[in-house]
Amino acid sequence: MRKSYIVQVLLATLGFAVVAALIALSVGAPDCSSHCLARQTTAAASPAEHTAPAPALSADAANRFRSMIQTTESALPRIPDRGAALFLLSRLYGRLGELPKALALAKETVALNAGFDPGAASWLKPLQDNAEFRELVERVRLQNPPVHHARVAFTVPDKDLFPEGLAADAQKRIFYMGSMHRRKIVKITPEGEVTDFVKQGLYDLMPVGGVRVDPSNHEIWAASDPAEKQSELMHFDGNGKLLERYPAPGAGTHDLNDLVVRNSDEVFTTDTEAHLVFRFDRKSHAFTPLKFPRPIFYPNGIALSDDRNLLYVADILGVIVVDLRTNAAQEVGPGAHDTLSGIDGLYWYKGDLIGVQYGTAAFRVMRWHLAKDGHTVVSSEVIERGTDLVKDPTTGAIFEGNFYFMANTGIDNLHDDKIVDESKVEPLQIAVVALK
Repeated sequence: MRKSYIVQVLLATLGFAVVAALIALSVGAPDCSSHCLARQTTAAASPAEHTAPAPALSADAANRFRSMIQTTESALPRIPDRGAALFLLSRLYGRLGELPKALALAKETVALNAGFDPGAASWLKPLQDNAEFRELVERVRLQNPPVHHARVAFTVPDKDLFPEGLAADAQKRIFYMGSMHRRKIVKITPEGEVTDFVKQGLYDLMPVGGVRVDPSNHEIWAASDPAEKQSELMHFDGNGKLLERYPAPGAGTHDLNDLVVRNSDEVFTTDTEAHLVFRFDRKSHAFTPLKFPRPIFYPNGIALSDDRNLLYVADILGVIVVDLRTNAAQEVGPGAHDTLSGIDGLYWYKGDLIGVQYGTAAFRVMRWHLAKDGHTVVSSEVIERGTDLVKDPTTGAIFEGNFYFMANTGIDNLHDDKIVDESKVEPLQIAVVALK
């Protein structure tokens, strides 16, 4: 990907200060899944942050954060999703211990009425006893009450899969799900019957993240998180036999996250830790980074339009759409009182985007209705928010006009491939909601 490429792009757009701060964030982040990493950058805390105060920042780290704040504030008028940028600034000030400023930014974010929830933000937890903060949180919760449309479709009895990626093969009527902890891929019937597709220990897999089906031949592509070896892109036949595997390119830390299969020539994958999106050429086996109109920070969700011409990439500041016929890229306008920040699973459905979102600090499942050109959100609806079915969601899959998503993955209870709190491990629920 490489770090040199990231630095060049970031320097050209935001300057040296932001580059230094982003590198510091990447290097200093705990070892966890890409889902966990992205959320630590913008929203929810790791389990350790819930039980103990954040460690004091070094003088060097503090200086980097301040430099990032200065440059981000100067760029704020040019960032389409203002709420996402303000919320990021609130986090940075909170990490510096400047809680009055962090609270002021949170208030400014809330005033946009775009769904941001400071009450779920780890960096503001020290303000829980502050009357002004409690009033702000109460107002947000009144503006954004729980929304409950989904139901539990089935429960996976295995408690220690810690899955992140889910995919569906509509013709074969099978779901595929990757396991971070067991390092395998399972297949699931619509009735909830679970069997191994790729068994644990086979092929020396790393933690399995994103999973996608190639609809042309029912083969499976998956991405792995780095562990004992580099993050990889993997290709399996319809019976679970490994056909090929390719490590992420170049030196430095990579975390291939989610992916889409465009055709027999191309796979596109996000690289969360490298702040890149790659086009993988299936014939030459070359990874080529895409170019964007702004730096992308911790890219995660990725989706293709039905005609396979528009590629949507989500990061902590919004969604960028790429016209693959011309390689022209632009920010998707979030519309008034809305945000596209921090989307984990991202999907296209009949001209709309469906997303599992963490960037507002509170998890929610959303549907964004797009203009005909696919470049602007014209309206949106909350599918699920503030319920047990969005306890810890990551990704989902569209199957027979319904959106299935993992409700309680438990990803934040897994660190360094070890379960943090055994008492919190529970069977996985797959929720479903009709997409009318």
